[in-house]
Amino acid sequence: MNKKTKTVSVVVLWVLSIFFTVKIYQSINDPIRFNKIKNQRYAVVIDRLKDIRIAQIAHKDVIGKFAKDFDSLISFVDRGIFTITQQRDSSYYAYDPIYQIDMLQEVIIIDTLGFVSVKDSLFGNDLRFLEMAAIPIKDVDETFDLKAKIIDKNGFKVPVFEVKVPKKIILHDQNERLLKQEEELVSVDGVNGPDIVLGSLTDVSTNGNWPTIFDAQRE
Repeated sequence: MNKKTKTVSVVVLWVLSIFFTVKIYQSINDPIRFNKIKNQRYAVVIDRLKDIRIAQIAHKDVIGKFAKDFDSLISFVDRGIFTITQQRDSSYYAYDPIYQIDMLQEVIIIDTLGFVSVKDSLFGNDLRFLEMAAIPIKDVDETFDLKAKIIDKNGFKVPVFEVKVPKKIILHDQNERLLKQEEELVSVDGVNGPDIVLGSLTDVSTNGNWPTIFDAQRE
C-alpha cells in the first residue's frame, strides 16, 4: 500500500469512525431529549385540561349538563354564579288524618346564604380561563377537541363530555420514529394511545388518561 492510498484509507476510517460515533450518540441522546420535551409539553397540556375539567364540573353543577363548546364554557366561567346554600334538618308536628293525631314530621331545609362568581371561585384574579380552548404549545395554532352529550346509563340519562388532543400536535416538531412509538405506547406510567384524553363520551368519567405523576405537578 503506497503512502497516498494509506492516507486515504486513514481519512476514510476516521470519517466512518466519526459518523458511527455520531449515530451512536444520537441513538442514545435522541430518546432522552424526546422524553424530556414530551414530559414538559404534556405537563402544560394536562394543566390546561385540569382547568377545563373544573370549569365543566362547575357548568354541570349550575346548568345541569356539560358545555358542548368552548365559547359556552368560557362565557359561563366569566358570567356564571354559584348559589351558596346550607342544608339543615328540621322537624315539626302536623295532624295525620290516618292516625288522627299530631305526628312528628322530619324535613330538610335548604337555606340560600348568598351568591359568588364562578370566575372568582375557580380562578380568582387569574384570567387564564379565557385561553382554555387553545393548545398551549409554541408554534401550535389549534384548539382542543371538545364534545358533550347525554347518554343512557342503566336507564338513567347522564351528561358526559370528552376533551382530547393528538400527541402528533403536541410533539409536531419531534422525531417521527419516536413520535410513532409514543402514539402506540401501552404502559402503566405513560399516556397510552395516540391522544391525551379527558373524560369520556361512553362512560361517566371526568378522569384523564395520564398517569398520576402529572396530577401532582401543579397542586
